[in-house]
Amino acid sequence: MASARIVDLLSQGQPGQTVVVRGWIRTARQLKEFTFVEVNDGSCLKGIQVVLGQELADYEMLAKQLDTGAAIAVEGQLVASPAKGQRVELQAASVEIVGGADPEQYPLQKKRHSFEFLRTIAHLRPRTNSLGAVMRVRNAAATAIHDFFQERGFLWVHTPIITASDCEGAGELFTVTNLDLDKLGQSQQAPDFEQDFFGKRAYLTVSGQLEAEIMALAFSNVYTFGPTFRAENSNTSRHLAEFWMVEPEMAFCDLGGDMDLAEAFLKFVFQRVSDRCSEDLEFFNQRIDSEVLNRAETILNNDFERVSYTDAIALLEKADRSFDYPVAWGIDLQSEHERYLAEEYFRKPLIVYDYPREIKAFYMRLNDDQKTVAAMDVLAPGIGEIIGGSQREERLDVLKQRLAEANLPEENYWWYLDLRRYGSVPHAGFGLGFERLVQFITGMGNIRDVIPFPRTPQNAEF
Repeated sequence: MASARIVDLLSQGQPGQTVVVRGWIRTARQLKEFTFVEVNDGSCLKGIQVVLGQELADYEMLAKQLDTGAAIAVEGQLVASPAKGQRVELQAASVEIVGGADPEQYPLQKKRHSFEFLRTIAHLRPRTNSLGAVMRVRNAAATAIHDFFQERGFLWVHTPIITASDCEGAGELFTVTNLDLDKLGQSQQAPDFEQDFFGKRAYLTVSGQLEAEIMALAFSNVYTFGPTFRAENSNTSRHLAEFWMVEPEMAFCDLGGDMDLAEAFLKFVFQRVSDRCSEDLEFFNQRIDSEVLNRAETILNNDFERVSYTDAIALLEKADRSFDYPVAWGIDLQSEHERYLAEEYFRKPLIVYDYPREIKAFYMRLNDDQKTVAAMDVLAPGIGEIIGGSQREERLDVLKQRLAEANLPEENYWWYLDLRRYGSVPHAGFGLGFERLVQFITGMGNIRDVIPFPRTPQNAEF
């Protein structure tokens, strides 16, 4: 008999129904005549209670092997549960120990463990309530992202993981090489990347945006959703070396359309996660961050405010409070500025647009005032910036000027310039760090706890 998902049994199972459950033991409690076992298969937060009676064959031997962490298969009948908080339980007719777990060695006993400790056993931490809930939310959010774009006719494109482009010129890239590193270590000469696999220096990508622009100028509306990498030596709760990015790109679109899409996108994802992971969100609200449900309601029930960068600076300058980072026109907004605007002034999500040209990337469209570019950031209570985007510079002469300002050689972007020579159109897009989104939804304090296997400085385990 095929096994049933525990989430379905808890919500739809009927007394008298014969089922098979396969999963891992969370707890086992042996009484005189019965043993109660909580079994979880990862499909939901709660496990199902399995009742083993002494009439079972080999009951005594089985009871000794029902240790936390062991994998079991149980066939039996659902019965109405007399216990509070559960509708049905499973009366076992047969039990198989599929894989035992030594209780003296298994590190996930029934107690609270710190997230720092759990990161050291990332191969086992998905079995905990917290990480299990995170992964279900992550799955629901990822599915929602694809559904959002697919329902709107966007084409999902797979942009390169290996690239010769630095995208924004940040310089924090991982070099990919096939050169003999042992020989390089003994040599006093700089590596000759012309002799490398690709004939030039290559990197792990920090963004698929530029390639997405290529595809948008053929398919109109596209999006990327995949891993990106940044070699930033930062050990903070906000940084990962490997993370996933969502980057839609739309042809025949201006900054206004970009802002409209970003707002609709966030609302769609939050609604889908709220619908599919309500139990997990309740858990986060109770155990992790008491503002989780309020933040979801704030996203879903408010139109996003829209304010220019210039007006935002004016509001910050008039704020009845001091900031660690001084406020003046031309600065890049810091997290404290963003959160003041979202949490204290507007008390809802907002979109700040038209930033100074000097603090934004070369590809962002220069506005008529020659001082600002058509860039936008979505700011939300509880996190600050969650989405960053812009209308792209579609004019060849202006793009060349912006490359020169950024000290980026035209020859490295010859194909990007070609897009402005042949059928150029206004186009726009944005980027969203997927892990930051999951962190925002769940209230988890450290970004390393919303990805299965975090990659950080000095850590590439598992």
